Formats: sequence, C-alpha cells, structure tokens
Amino acid sequence: MAANPVSSIFRRGLFNNKVAIVTGGGTGIGKTITRELLFLGCKVMIASRKGDNLQKASQEMQKEVAPPADISFMQCNIRKEEEVKSLISTTVEKYGRLDFVINNGGGQFYSPASQISLKGWNAVMETNLTGTFLMCREAYNQWMSEHGGAIVTIITDMWKGWPSMSHSGAARAGVENLTKSLAIEWASEGVRVNCVAPGSSIFSETAAANYGSLDVFSKNLEMVPAKRFGTTEEVSAAVSFLLSPAAAFISGETMKVDAGSSLYRTSWEIPDHKKNEAYTWEDDLKQQKEQTSPSSKL
Repeated sequence: MAANPVSSIFRRGLFNNKVAIVTGGGTGIGKTITRELLFLGCKVMIASRKGDNLQKASQEMQKEVAPPADISFMQCNIRKEEEVKSLISTTVEKYGRLDFVINNGGGQFYSPASQISLKGWNAVMETNLTGTFLMCREAYNQWMSEHGGAIVTIITDMWKGWPSMSHSGAARAGVENLTKSLAIEWASEGVRVNCVAPGSSIFSETAAANYGSLDVFSKNLEMVPAKRFGTTEEVSAAVSFLLSPAAAFISGETMKVDAGSSLYRTSWEIPDHKKNEAYTWEDDLKQQKEQTSPSSKL
C-alpha cells in the first residue's frame, strides 16, 4: 500500500478537462480536496499566503496521483484584492477556463470576545468573509458570468454561536448568507454556490497545529453521535459531490459533515458504539482490490 493512497468514491475521470482553484490547498482539508480533484482528472491551481507550503505540497501530489497530476501553485493573500484578481486571471490564462472554486483558505485564533482587538477582529473578518467574497466575485467577473461554474466554501459549525471564536463564527455566518445571496443572483448564468461545514471533530494535522493541542478533539468527541473522529476524505467527498453534475439542482445550501454533531442535545444521551465506520481512501482501495481479485477455486 502506498504511503499516501489517493482514491475517490466517484468514478475516475469525472472531472477530466475541468479546472479548479483551491485556496489553502497545500495543507489539511484543502490538500485532501486537491488530491481527490486531481485523482478525478481535474487540473488544479492551489493558492495560499505561504508559498513554501504550496511548492512542497505540489511536488508531493505530482508523485502521488498517477498519471502525473496537472497541478500549479501561486502565492496569494486572499485579503488583498489585487492578489485575488491576479490569481484568477493567471489561472484562466494558463488553463483557458475556470470551472470550480473551492474557498478553503481561512484563519482564526482563540480569544474571549472581550479581549479581541480591532486589528485581530478585522484580520479574521477579512480573511474568512472578505477573502471569500473577493474570490467569488473575481471568479464570476473574469469567467463564470459567461461560462457557468460551481463554487464551494468551507465554513464551520457556528449555528449555536462559537464562544472563544466569536470573530470567526460571525465571519462564517456571513459567508453562509453570502452564499445564499450569490446562489440566487448568479443562477441565471449557470453558477452554483454552496458551502460544506465540517464538524470540529474532523481530524487533520493542520487543525491540530492550529488548536495547539489534541485535547480539543478529545473533548469534542463526547458530542459526536458517531463516537469517532471524522476524516478529511469525508469532507472532500462532500465537496466533490457538490461540484459534480449529481448536484446540478443544489445551490445556496450548506452540507454539514459532522455526523449530526450540530443537532446534538445533552438531554439525549448517546451511548458509546462502533456502528459508524470512517471512510478513508486506504479502506476504499483495499475494498476495490478485494472486489477485482479473482476468487479462489477449490
């Protein structure tokens, strides 16, 4: 088994000749999304504020996905309008089209609301809300207004408020409302706009680094009806579905990938169980191998 297996629940070639931009595509959930899109035949431009991560991720994925992955990278701070304009125009010039935008770039920090400075508040709002708006607007103005396309933004579970993350919760709520507005405004141009909201129990090394401790995941696990951590592959599968023709009649919606965590109430106790198995590419490839291997005969 390869060290970093890549697979998909969807058929290979589904996104042949399609082009996508994935912000934050070099780490965590964004990297998993990028790998699956490449596996499905999509050409991908990954973007992030830190160029070093992008180059390393690009080199890794070119080796992992066969045939050689068509992946490019570009440093871009989505808070800066001119850099976003350049990212979109460079992608269109290089590939001649832009079918998908996955807004995965974001950032926040733990702090009680009373201690968030205006500078800190603005930084989180500009990254998560304004950055998403700029990406959507430029993708639409430079390509999708005439050719259609699909946009998916990664948000988070903020429906019950988000103590210690009030800036990020407010920004993500704004993104969800923006998504609904754009879905209607741009429907007649063939542009679909949706969100995917991973639960806080989706484990990735990037998330663990951001939280600074694995304790956050352990505490959240108590509130997960599936009684397990989610995988980045499960988030990526949701994104791929929303980009696919199977979701042609879905726009302005948020798909929650949290095993029902956002619905959980302490008045109903869910006992420990192992009835909800995780979906991973490694297991998917193993199952494919078992299905294609000829059965032995006595």
